[in-house]
Amino acid sequence: MTVGQALPRRATLAFVFVVCPAAVNGWQQGALQGGGAYPIDVEAAPRPATEAVYATSAVRVDGRLDEAAWRAAQSVSGFTQSQPDAGYPATERTEVRILYDADRLYVGALCYDSEPDKLVITTLEYGLGPSTHDMDVFAITLDTFLDRQNAFIWLVNPYGAYRDGQVFNDSRSADYAWRGVVDIKTEVHDSGYTVEMGIPWTTLRFDRTRGEQQWGMQLMRRVRRKREDSYWAPVDRRDLVHRMSKAGTLNGLRDVSPGRNLKIKPFVFATSLSGSLHPTGASNDEGLDAGLDVKYGLTSGLTLDLTYNTDFSQAEVDQQRVNLTRFPLFFPEQREFFVENSGSFVLGDVTERNYRMGSSLRDFTLFHSRRIGLSGGRPIPIFAGGRVTGRAGDFELGLLNVQTEAVEPASPLDPSTRTPAENFTVVRVRRSFGGSDAGGMFLNRQATGSSADGEFNRSYGFDVNLHLLDHMIVNSYLVGSDEPGAADASQLAGRVSVAWRDQLWDASGFVKQVGAAFNPGVGFVRRRGIRHAYATAGAHPQPKVPLVQEMNPFGEIHHLTDSNRELLTREATVGLGVIFLDGSNASLSYSNRFERLDEPFSVDPDGRVVFPAGDYGFHEARVSFRSSAAKPLNFSADVTAGGFYSGSRISIGAAAQWRPSYRLSFRFSASHDDVSGEGGSFTAVVLRSRVQFAASTKLFGSGDVQYNSQTDELIANVRVNLMYAPLSDVFLVYTERRDTGENLVLERSVTAKVTKMFAF
Repeated sequence: MTVGQALPRRATLAFVFVVCPAAVNGWQQGALQGGGAYPIDVEAAPRPATEAVYATSAVRVDGRLDEAAWRAAQSVSGFTQSQPDAGYPATERTEVRILYDADRLYVGALCYDSEPDKLVITTLEYGLGPSTHDMDVFAITLDTFLDRQNAFIWLVNPYGAYRDGQVFNDSRSADYAWRGVVDIKTEVHDSGYTVEMGIPWTTLRFDRTRGEQQWGMQLMRRVRRKREDSYWAPVDRRDLVHRMSKAGTLNGLRDVSPGRNLKIKPFVFATSLSGSLHPTGASNDEGLDAGLDVKYGLTSGLTLDLTYNTDFSQAEVDQQRVNLTRFPLFFPEQREFFVENSGSFVLGDVTERNYRMGSSLRDFTLFHSRRIGLSGGRPIPIFAGGRVTGRAGDFELGLLNVQTEAVEPASPLDPSTRTPAENFTVVRVRRSFGGSDAGGMFLNRQATGSSADGEFNRSYGFDVNLHLLDHMIVNSYLVGSDEPGAADASQLAGRVSVAWRDQLWDASGFVKQVGAAFNPGVGFVRRRGIRHAYATAGAHPQPKVPLVQEMNPFGEIHHLTDSNRELLTREATVGLGVIFLDGSNASLSYSNRFERLDEPFSVDPDGRVVFPAGDYGFHEARVSFRSSAAKPLNFSADVTAGGFYSGSRISIGAAAQWRPSYRLSFRFSASHDDVSGEGGSFTAVVLRSRVQFAASTKLFGSGDVQYNSQTDELIANVRVNLMYAPLSDVFLVYTERRDTGENLVLERSVTAKVTKMFAF
């Protein structure tokens, strides 16, 4: 599919007035009711409402909306742009109708398009790939408890591929590992395309005691060739479809019930292992095995998840990276059981969308699920686990308990590789008030079995997150840890941050302290023994510059000392980011850095490039460009160059993607790091190639090959997924790790897995 150039504002408005008068009339009426002119103030505009209508005749989900029941439903239209021209009417008309019966909620959307042959459709794969911003989509979010904070979300492209998930805390976090039973059909026609959805009540959670349901709802339409997003409830360009505090309201749902909300998913899997790390007979994971996942709605707001003999063979392998720092790298969670409902267990350096916060969960999080069932990236068998998540009144709850099995040492000569059986417990409680929340968390990691010897690690914490004055946020936490042999104040950590963001300006700052002995056994801490101060300021103007949507000049500074206030790190940066109308972006930044090394630091595994202990000051610059990923051929490149302690560094990264059709795509990426210092130079290269295919919205797969010169390993991963029934899958997965220096297969596995969902 091709991407057209965005129309100038006047031409766009002329087109809408001539071709889509009904849309303009609806939008004009809304603008007049709000007392606004063109454009309307999207933040001050009243929130819309509509009524769901009971279907008096049968509805067949086939993507056509030709049943009599649809003609009786109320029509929702008059969408307003959030970008590129916030407050102006959408250039393409969208009509949405909501029906329901005893079994389902039905959503029908007529997405009119003046050039349907130019729809941008990048994939048929479930999940819609890495980003939904690169294609035409229709989206709906449903806040079923009307708390204006949390919601279910569906995004659907014109060919029926979709992404579903849950969003939490007014757009702060999203969980796209959640999967709900849903029937979706689409049809592309001469006037655009149609989306028809049937969502069973058993898929949703809501308060069944209410005689009439009143839900928050937002609707969004993306016309990618124009880079246009338009919304039913008007929002600014900074906000996404799951910003529920700015959503509209759906009324009229009467006498509906979520049912028992019980889902049972048994699975069987067969695995064959080989390689030097899996000699014959050395693994208990090989052969035929089975497991079970259960999901049950304890109440209208709380869900119980149980898993037995958990298997994560279908999870993708980690992306290879080169670490040029003195601190550990954060790798994201890939396993479905832990990703689902992960927003219920967040406490740490949280980020807020559209704010430059200076740190993130990649710097500190009190709960990092990769500490469960993984050791150095290697899987540890999980015997069983349970989780309760959801809401009870104004409280959000998260309870987790997982038991892992012991893993014997790979070699009798290296008993240190033995991992004992362990039990992990996490308790998270958070209370919401308005758009703010406060809560606490407790975590316990306990060795179990006859050889446990009282080994444990416990951590705890409290946090407060405030939204003030519409544009200000305040985040703070105080956390601590406890383990045998350590009990002093240096086991504490805390942070207070304040940030402001309006339509033009953004500014934020924080102070943070992490004790040298702070060690959360089920969390992640990038750097200990520090006092960290941060400040930034920037702007987001939309200048009248050809092809430019937004510019972002900014400055920021990090200042880190030890507990005695001796300077450890200082980094001052100024930069400029530019977002172009076609979706591409570019950035340029310059940094002045100071680093103190208390001991020698080596960046290469062989220790050839060593920087002695001492104080270092150096500079570096970075430039990057990313073309529009909506185009069939797109690319990105970034270069960082400058000093590196007493030496120099140049890092080059590049990626290219070719998408000959929405069924097939090829991607290649490479990074090259060249560091020189005392003793010589060091070069690290990471290469990755990836092919993705989709025969239909039910059958798709990928092949991934990575090479890392730092570890001298070649990693291949091939996955095929058939969704043969709702939430029921067949997976075929092949993984190989090879030492290219020794030409030795370290690990090879072939797995077949079949799951079947039974919903009641």
